Amino acid sequence: MKDRDTEKLSTLRLINAAIKDRDISARGEGREDGVDEAEVLAILGKMVKQRQESARAYEEGGRIDLAEQERTEIGYIEEFLPRQLSDEEVAKAVDAAIAETGASSIRDMGKVMGALKARYTGQMDFGAAGPMVKARLG
Repeated sequence: MKDRDTEKLSTLRLINAAIKDRDISARGEGREDGVDEAEVLAILGKMVKQRQESARAYEEGGRIDLAEQERTEIGYIEEFLPRQLSDEEVAKAVDAAIAETGASSIRDMGKVMGALKARYTGQMDFGAAGPMVKARLG
């Protein structure tokens, strides 16, 4: 606020509103603790993904200024996310999760993805990890 960075302030307010909304919903479901850290990371990850999709749509529509605004917001949101794993680190994590769960066929994919999500929420793109798990189990 003191820096008068209105774009960053606006993005931080959006983050705060999304977290509060989910917290109210969680308390309504009977969870007195509200949202936990994993849920906050999931909310932030979802916000980044939404902005990436919007930026692509704006670029396709020729609105480069709006696409840049979305990318700026992504940068602000990512400041609160843990470091993203590299492709090599994701591959190692997938192999470790397969070994840990004892997965042997494609039917065990849910167990492997569950283990990955429990340990790496906010650190990897599960949409990209899914095909990697499928290829290793298939």
